[in-house]
Amino acid sequence: MITPAYVKEMARYSAWQNSQLSSVVQALDEATLTQDRGAFFGSILGTLNHLLWCDQLWLSRFDPAAAKPEGKDTELCPSGDAWVLARGQCDLAISHWASGLDQSILDRDLTWHSGILQRDVSKPMAGCVVHFFNHQTHHRGQVHAMLTSAGSDAPVTDFIFLPEEG
Repeated sequence: MITPAYVKEMARYSAWQNSQLSSVVQALDEATLTQDRGAFFGSILGTLNHLLWCDQLWLSRFDPAAAKPEGKDTELCPSGDAWVLARGQCDLAISHWASGLDQSILDRDLTWHSGILQRDVSKPMAGCVVHFFNHQTHHRGQVHAMLTSAGSDAPVTDFIFLPEEG
């Protein structure tokens, strides 16, 4: 289904996207970041927090050495500056995890306890990794729409414009 090279490239894409978002977040005032915009997770910061929380959760499932997130997903970071710092740390952890993958890891099943379903779940690891990156793209798209609606410049999101490494 997928290869370690795909995972590394998606980790690089995700970090690039989040780096661009970090620049935008740092330019916005807290009122703009926390204003309820009628989105599923309320505000820009609430949605970014949800995404970061879920990334940390999935990473802890993929890598037992990674810490599980604590608290409510939409309240993970109380400010834009705190989110920027935590997001950067998480992206480094994702890149580190991706760099250590080999195909045998992607070819096995992943088993975890689902808090939503309140039971253990087993799924193919490759499908879980695809979900992980697809979930990021989905919620960054929501943030992009909220930023545009707020009159802010939203970053380029097209994968084909991912800068070359180096």
